[in-house]
Amino acid sequence: MPFRLLISLGLLCALLPLHHGAPGPDGSAPDRAHYSFSLTLIDALDTLLILGNVSEFQRVVEVLQDNVDFDIDVNASVFETNIRVVGGLLSAHLLSKKAGVEVEAGWPCSGPLLRMAEEAARKLLPAFQTPTGMPYGTVNLLHGVNPGETPVTCTAGIGTFIVEFATLSSLTGDPVFEDVARVALMRLWESRSDIGLVGNHIDVLTGKWVAQDAGIGAGVDSYFEYLVKGAILLQDKKLMAMFLEYNKAIRNYTRFDDWYLWVQMYKGTVSMPVFQSLEAYWPGLQSLIGDIDNAMRTFLNYYTVWKQFGGLPEFYNIPQGYTVEKREGYPLRPELIESAMYLYRATGDPTLLELGRDAVESIEKISKVECGFATIKDLRDHKLDNRMESFFLAETVKYLYLLFDPTNFIHNNGSTFDTVITPYGECILGAGGYIFNTEAHPIDPAALHCCQRLKEEQWEVEDLMREFYSLKRNRSKFQKKTMSSGPWEPPTRPGTLLSPENHDQARERKPAKQKVPLLSCPSQPFTSKLALLGQVFLDSS
Repeated sequence: MPFRLLISLGLLCALLPLHHGAPGPDGSAPDRAHYSFSLTLIDALDTLLILGNVSEFQRVVEVLQDNVDFDIDVNASVFETNIRVVGGLLSAHLLSKKAGVEVEAGWPCSGPLLRMAEEAARKLLPAFQTPTGMPYGTVNLLHGVNPGETPVTCTAGIGTFIVEFATLSSLTGDPVFEDVARVALMRLWESRSDIGLVGNHIDVLTGKWVAQDAGIGAGVDSYFEYLVKGAILLQDKKLMAMFLEYNKAIRNYTRFDDWYLWVQMYKGTVSMPVFQSLEAYWPGLQSLIGDIDNAMRTFLNYYTVWKQFGGLPEFYNIPQGYTVEKREGYPLRPELIESAMYLYRATGDPTLLELGRDAVESIEKISKVECGFATIKDLRDHKLDNRMESFFLAETVKYLYLLFDPTNFIHNNGSTFDTVITPYGECILGAGGYIFNTEAHPIDPAALHCCQRLKEEQWEVEDLMREFYSLKRNRSKFQKKTMSSGPWEPPTRPGTLLSPENHDQARERKPAKQKVPLLSCPSQPFTSKLALLGQVFLDSS
């Protein structure tokens, strides 16, 4: 498989400058403010294991434990920090034993990477303290939400937490993470229009839509993705029912000849006849619900665009059959390759391998530089930009490799598994069925059942532990477990913490907070990520 050569030449070379503080490809020093929390290392960590580089995985885990310090005064994207940092750490934690890392007693219900993930997630909780329960887009990791922070957040920035936060709640026993994620999902659901669509940006204080363009792409995409993946991960019929209702509206109002356009969320009239590269995840998502025929037709539409340019431009005008001005670039996004991997697993259609071959050849021929793979600034002339996104290592490389590696452990069909003894009984792990978060970090769904026990047994254990600590520890010392920024408080609107019915009783009694150090992690402002694309949706009328 040609991509193995590409990996060996480029992957570690691309990682090491960010790790060791060495000069970047242009000779400049890395921006410590952006990379001081080792974002790229965390984002690419599980990729190393999937590619079979066990020794490098083990070394990077040690580096992270010894050097990560998130406790800094910086404004971070809530969305990006969750999918990259929390998701990356959770995935690496659950894969640690497979990678030969010596795990501590109680794993997977405890461990240093799990504690890092929990600490990072707790830094995000102040963003959810809004009247609606929908989070701000940005939070200061030292001080919470800035007083002047904009209340306008994109839909994906609100609805993309249930995979990571439910996993975290299941492993740690603290339901607060899953609670806030479910509230955010429900508020979006309640805010949909009469024709069943959601817009692109919403005011999290008032619940009013600011950008009313509806589609499946930038600013909305991973909300739909997490309804499906959350439903599969948690076996939650309500989440799946919500997605299927959205899917009906999307097909009725946005689909034209197996393309998906942007429409006005209240009227269904076309507002933008464009295809965005971020929308290429949709065929893969359709495959997860068994809609293979529609998925393949849409995938083939997107593949024609790839063959036209050697990559997917950020925006493609469908009627004109060409790129949109100032949106001609291709930052090596993974979405079309992701869909190819899902569809190939479902169908075995060799056309999907052809896309993989084309992707390998395009990336290696056009974007490969001395020490990494550069963003393609303009697909019309293949000019390069002086940057490489971490999602190239976390997602694009991973999905390409998995497309060509049918025997990878990620594709396990349940024929092999590991048995682990936890404090709560015997647990099965590694049997397959991994759920990828939107940054391609795989979560083993079986792990969510390893650290759970019957509610009555949980109460007995908690009562015994409280009694033990009251005898052995001074109460004032125990109080240090609370966060410096104060505990999370539910939204003030009545009923905002009502979860779906099958989770009501599980929230009646919450375990004591765990003692964890405070962490922070810098990230680019949210508006420099998804919201940048959202500018085209702003209603100037």
